[in-house]
Amino acid sequence: MNYLIGDFLIRIKNAYMGGKKEVIFPYSKAVLSIAKILKEEGYIKEVKEKEEDGKKGFIINLVYKEKKPAIEDIKIISKPSVHVYVGKNKIKKIVGAHGLGIVSTSNGMMTAKNAIKKGVGGEVICQIF
Repeated sequence: MNYLIGDFLIRIKNAYMGGKKEVIFPYSKAVLSIAKILKEEGYIKEVKEKEEDGKKGFIINLVYKEKKPAIEDIKIISKPSVHVYVGKNKIKKIVGAHGLGIVSTSNGMMTAKNAIKKGVGGEVICQIF
């Protein structure tokens, strides 16, 4: 598992496509911060940290609205082979007006909207629809 963020996002997408109620994932600060953003934006119901046999992890409960998944698609923009960095003025152009964009900035992970408000750029991680 080289790219934890990508693996996490794909697991979330696959769990929604499979109608699962929860996803279990090993602990990572970056992944946990993305999960908390998804919770704040209403794409997942709950993030619970757990520890089992000395290994940290967390459980994510998924949200379905009228039996439809809250997340229809996830587009991973930055990958280990290609990192996409944008300045504060170009975030909207890269992320677009639809969905939720997640950006890794010097102030931590945040939504593209928050990055624009705070006037910071960074690495565009993904776009969620």
